[in-house]
This record gives sequence, C-alpha cells and structure tokens, in this order.
Amino acid sequence: MYNTIIMPVDVFEMALSDKAVRHAEFLAQQEGIIHLLHVLPGSASLTMSRFAADLRRFEEHLYHEAETRLKTMVDHFSIDPSRIKTHVLMGNVRDVVNEQAKDLKADVVVIGSRNPSIATHLLGSNASSVIRHAHVPVLVVR
Repeated sequence: MYNTIIMPVDVFEMALSDKAVRHAEFLAQQEGIIHLLHVLPGSASLTMSRFAADLRRFEEHLYHEAETRLKTMVDHFSIDPSRIKTHVLMGNVRDVVNEQAKDLKADVVVIGSRNPSIATHLLGSNASSVIRHAHVPVLVVR
C-alpha cells in the first residue's frame, strides 16, 4: 500500500506509540518499510559551556537508551524485522519528522496522539505540529 512509512515514537512513553503499531503495519502491507524515529531534544550546550562535558555524557546516555528501546520496539511488530529501520536524531520533533519525510521520500507519517486536552486542542502538541507543517499525509492514531 505504502512503500515508506515514518513512525515517530516516544520511547520513554511506549503506550502512546503502541497504539500506532498495527496501523503502520497495515499500511506497510507486503513490501513497505517502516522507519521508527525517536527525536531527542537539542541541547543548550553552547549556553551551558561550564557543564558541556556532563551534558554531552547525559545526551550520549539518552541516545543509547533510546536506541536500545527502539530496537526492543521492533519486537512489537509482526512483520519481518528487516523491514523496520530505527533512527534516533536530535532536534525539534516537527522539524526532524518533516526533514526525514523529505529525505526518505516518505509516503505517509503515522503518529500516536494523547487524549485531547485544552492545552493541545484535540491533538498532542507534537502530532499537531507535525500535521501543520507536513508535506505528506499524516495518520494520527489515538
């Protein structure tokens, strides 16, 4: 159905992403590739130069923890693991997701969303931001 699917996930809040797994699998059908993407926030290391080494070690720890959790998330899928790629990148979720969609020539983005609240106006803040700036279709799963 779709050849390239990007699925942003928060590895530190897996319940949110678990809901989207089956939808991504369905869209991938027989040949599609699912790109699991976790985005770590960019650091303020330039403004915190006295703590740069500690901050760098903390970022490295978060990066490795995210990689490990993404790899375990592959087990949640019933499709061939070779069709699931994992990416851990740093930056703003909206920007990174949309850059990856462009770079990978994605057909669709599948993203989980929290239950609505007044603060997020019907969608989670990341899902809402991705949708507003996306250049490919976005499927939001609750």
